[in-house]
Amino acid sequence: MARLYSREELFTARTKWKRAGKTVVFTNGCYDLLHPGHIRLLEQARSRGDILVVGLNTDAGVRRAKGAHRPLICEQERAELLLALEAVDAIVFFDEDTPRELIAGLLPDVLVKGADWSHFIAGREEVEAAGGTVSALALEPGYSTTGIIERILNHQP
Repeated sequence: MARLYSREELFTARTKWKRAGKTVVFTNGCYDLLHPGHIRLLEQARSRGDILVVGLNTDAGVRRAKGAHRPLICEQERAELLLALEAVDAIVFFDEDTPRELIAGLLPDVLVKGADWSHFIAGREEVEAAGGTVSALALEPGYSTTGIIERILNHQP
C-alpha cells in the first residue's frame, strides 16, 4: 500500500480511510539524511494509528529551510527511502514553508512532530479544532542530520 500520492489523491484516499474507520497519523520533515532517530520517530508515529502519512519537503523547501547546500538527496530518492520503511504508508510532497495548508486539507486524526518543534507545530489548531490530537515526541539523543553532516565534514567518527 505504501506509495507516493499527489495532494488530490491523498485527500481522496483520506475520505476512504475515514469511511473504513482508519486512524490517520501525519508527520512531516525533510528526511535529508535518513538516520535511526528518524526511523524511531516514524515508528512511534505509526504506532499511534492505522496509516502514517509523511509530508515531505520538496527540494526547494529544504533549500529555504536548511540552506543552499541542502538537500543532500533529491526529493524523489528521499521519498523512495521513506516508502521502503514498514512504518510509512503514504508520502506527499509539500513546497510551502510549513505544511499547515496540507494538514488543514487532510485533517489527520493524529498530528506528530519531534519535540524540537513543540514550540510551533504547524496545523495544531486545525487538527485540534477537528477533534484530533497533537503529539510532540521525544527525539533520540545523538541523532541530527546537521550534526551528522558536521561530523562527516570534520572527519570525526
